Amino acid sequence: MKHDELSPAEQDALDAAAFRQLLAHLGRRTDVQNIDLMILADFCRNCLSKWYRAAAEERGLDVSDDDARERVYGMPYADWKAQFQTPATPEQLAAMEGRKR
Repeated sequence: MKHDELSPAEQDALDAAAFRQLLAHLGRRTDVQNIDLMILADFCRNCLSKWYRAAAEERGLDVSDDDARERVYGMPYADWKAQFQTPATPEQLAAMEGRKR
């Protein structure tokens, strides 16, 4: 079946399944830091949580930043940071600075 042959409901279901898989993958890859994602892909877990909150807002749903982050991180953001976030290396900081040019 081609993409353009899917109904809107089928497309939404596939999009949602792919998003859940992305969250599960990121949940398993806690070794991958947000700065690495930003350097390589120009988005990170925080971006996903902002997009999630914006999608809720577009649909008239009240989802806070904290709730959106918890959905993406699988736990409160402060807990994730304490358990998994490491200080940025000089190389990571330089790569981020290089992206701004």
